[in-house]
Amino acid sequence: MLNKQVKGTFLKNEPMAKHTSYGIGGPVRAYITPSDKNDLKQILIFAKNEGIDTFFAGSGSNLLVSDKGFEGIVITLGKSLTHLKIHGNKVEAEVGVMLGKIVKETIKRNLTGMESMIGVPGTLGGALIMNAGAFGGEISNCLNIIKAMSMDGKTRIYQKDDIVFSYRNSTFPEDEILLSASFILNKKPADEIQQDRAKASKGRKESQPLRFRSAGSVFKNPKKDLAAGYLIDQAGLKGSRIGDAEISTKHANFFINHGKAKAKDIVDLIKLAKKTVFEKFDINLELEIKTLGFSPGTFDI
Repeated sequence: MLNKQVKGTFLKNEPMAKHTSYGIGGPVRAYITPSDKNDLKQILIFAKNEGIDTFFAGSGSNLLVSDKGFEGIVITLGKSLTHLKIHGNKVEAEVGVMLGKIVKETIKRNLTGMESMIGVPGTLGGALIMNAGAFGGEISNCLNIIKAMSMDGKTRIYQKDDIVFSYRNSTFPEDEILLSASFILNKKPADEIQQDRAKASKGRKESQPLRFRSAGSVFKNPKKDLAAGYLIDQAGLKGSRIGDAEISTKHANFFINHGKAKAKDIVDLIKLAKKTVFEKFDINLELEIKTLGFSPGTFDI
């Protein structure tokens, strides 16, 4: 049995509502935090040999999980692979490190490249997979080398150019879990970095409903100069509410949980936004948040 093999934390039939920023989600077969890389290797090999569906989660900050949950295991490295080392202008971090910590520590050393992502939630691993960014910066901009592990427990090293990064997307294989990454940053005068940091922080506070549970931006922006939030706002959907889920009145691309929202409520709001924006603007919005445990076609309109 897998629970006998795991040296880290093994939570059976664990509700994902406890592990997502939305506070939403049914039970998964097991929610596992490996103790180290070797523990992770044994878990992946077992899951592959037994044909167990596996999902890799970070901190759950951009994840919507079905009310029915997921008939597989969820692996998170958010509390195990958390080593961070900065030497000169080189940053080496394991994927369980919170992105906010990396931003804070690089700013402290007058290193530029990460400051625009101040306040972006989640772990480094999740940020790399979705090529997280904010206010003009993307995490892939200063990326150097990435280490990953395949389902057969083998470690693989990628150079930045081995992966194609685009807006909120990367081409990392879905059957691999990222382990660590290194970045090469540049020095910059402290006052300039602090100005950039303050600007990004102020913009986030002024434009986003940070007091409520959400998963960040629900949809990708259709174009660089055309925001999904603007389209949803222009479609007259700000403040639309289903159950305890609402399209934020502060930022229309943030769907918030007022306390007791179900995944179905968020799904219905997503479909409402997609349908209305398509009818009004002939634009098909694409999800930015990750989803787990839903049937194919759930989000179709």
